[in-house]
Amino acid sequence: MKKTLLLISIIPILSFSQKKEVLKYFISKDTLAGVKDQNGKIIVPAQFKIYSDLKDGDPVQEETIYFDGSKKGEAKEKNAWGYVYDKKGNFLYRPFFYDNGADYFNEGLKRFVKNGKVGFADRNGKIAIEARHDFVSYFEYGYAEFCDGCDWEQTEDEHKGIVGGTWGIMNTKGETVKPIVKRSEKDREIQGKYYAYPFQYNQKEKTILQFFEKQNKTLSGLYYVNVYPLKSEAEKKLVFEIVERPKENFPYYQINTYASAKGNMISDRFKFMVSEDGKEKYAIDFNEKIPFDQWLNNEIKDAIQYQKDNPDNPNKFVK
Repeated sequence: MKKTLLLISIIPILSFSQKKEVLKYFISKDTLAGVKDQNGKIIVPAQFKIYSDLKDGDPVQEETIYFDGSKKGEAKEKNAWGYVYDKKGNFLYRPFFYDNGADYFNEGLKRFVKNGKVGFADRNGKIAIEARHDFVSYFEYGYAEFCDGCDWEQTEDEHKGIVGGTWGIMNTKGETVKPIVKRSEKDREIQGKYYAYPFQYNQKEKTILQFFEKQNKTLSGLYYVNVYPLKSEAEKKLVFEIVERPKENFPYYQINTYASAKGNMISDRFKFMVSEDGKEKYAIDFNEKIPFDQWLNNEIKDAIQYQKDNPDNPNKFVK
């Protein structure tokens, strides 16, 4: 049976670490990129043809060193794009090619390619799930779809999709999971089958989520203000889940917002971060953290203006 997964654009989220060292990219005379430390010592030799707008002297922003391009003299690898190194100059992995570039972090994990197979790495470059499958989707609501014996094929709308093969579902540990009989509204629905609710929280984490739950009506109103057609209050209720916890170089909880317990994530505009002590709360605007109250006030202003400009909008926002 033919199965197709189309590429969907998502916004990348960079890590927000406390930098301990300063590394900078440099461009050689033959326009190849490498990395030096603050004393001028070469960490990674200049050997990469870069396709982004990287400039000589740009700092390394993330916990790993990423080269957005090809390596001089190295053969092309299927489904791979770019190279990732640790800050000591050790090669780590090649990111999975996605959305015209390297894959993004989603729920704290990024896909990589090794010997034609796909696995996952975390923000610090550690391999979280070994590369075992021909294709794996990004994680959403704690699960990812994978296939073996499948391949890319051009679809009717000129996008590439995955077709054929044997498909399965994995959890964030890389374990294959089986569908269940639906037990609650929190179970994840994928392709008409249900999988167990994947999240568990301690009391501190429950308190963090309660902050967002108390503002569910306001946040859902902001999201649905420009959505057509009219939806009931029950349909507009949002679901908040912690998809990433504090770790080395990433002292935050990340909270994703879903349109329902079916695990359909809404706009990247509604991704949030909370400090490890639970006191500081932020929204993520592209690669920046915006204080939650500031973000909320801006969203409310935009929603009110939208209603003025579009008085026929069916899902009214009420402040």
